[in-house]
Amino acid sequence: MKIRLPLLLLLLLLPLFVLALPLPLEARSATAAAEAQATLGARHVAQGDAEAAVAAYEKAVELDPAHSGLRLQLAGAYGLAAEKAGMLSKMSWAKKARLAYEKAVELDPANLAAREGLMSFYQMAPAMMGGGIDKARAQADAIRRLDAVRGHVAFGRIAQAEKDYAGALAEFEAALRAAPDDYGALFQIGRTAALSGQHLDRGAEALRRCLALTPPAGAPGHDAAHWRLGNIHEKGGDKAAARAAYRAALEVNPKFPQAIEALRKLD
Repeated sequence: MKIRLPLLLLLLLLPLFVLALPLPLEARSATAAAEAQATLGARHVAQGDAEAAVAAYEKAVELDPAHSGLRLQLAGAYGLAAEKAGMLSKMSWAKKARLAYEKAVELDPANLAAREGLMSFYQMAPAMMGGGIDKARAQADAIRRLDAVRGHVAFGRIAQAEKDYAGALAEFEAALRAAPDDYGALFQIGRTAALSGQHLDRGAEALRRCLALTPPAGAPGHDAAHWRLGNIHEKGGDKAAARAAYRAALEVNPKFPQAIEALRKLD
């Protein structure tokens, strides 16, 4: 005998069925168009074309305004534009970047990459541009509540920026105790050694481990790891090893400016 579900149960289950249905054609078309613009924007970023990248990502956001990830990518494009702009325009681009980061977090409070980007902005920008160390710490605290490992890295980066290198290393090592191959923590240990001139062997060891791992999206790549390894060799007085590390960085990325400049100073 066939049993019919009560009408109430069908009504309660209806939202599940609706969510499982394909998006309407118009919505799917808009999403596909936004993704195409984002792909174009990423290509322009790789080419260093800030103006074209901004135009592509702004179009992507216009097509899909509720997408947190697109807002984050737009913030990066604004950051690239700020980097390339003259002094009078930098503040305008920086403000746009901040607003895009904040909107990305508003749209998806669990978007860790957006919170990390916003934290970095607050940490680096002066108060007149919307920055502030207290704001950065608030983002780091939110990150820690979402992901303990990334929270350690976030607080370590704040300590590092304040030149509290011992505190920074303690946070990064705590992250590695929970996740021994966390690329971000390993890279930051190397960066801390390069900046401070302390714990050089530990820093080199961490960077070599980075080079054996695949960098996660948004993390410094192997070009940056080789460059920081070169910094460590320089601090240790081994110019030959430093030169080899900078050349290795340029093998990964021939246009990596920091490695080009470091080699120029050595030669």
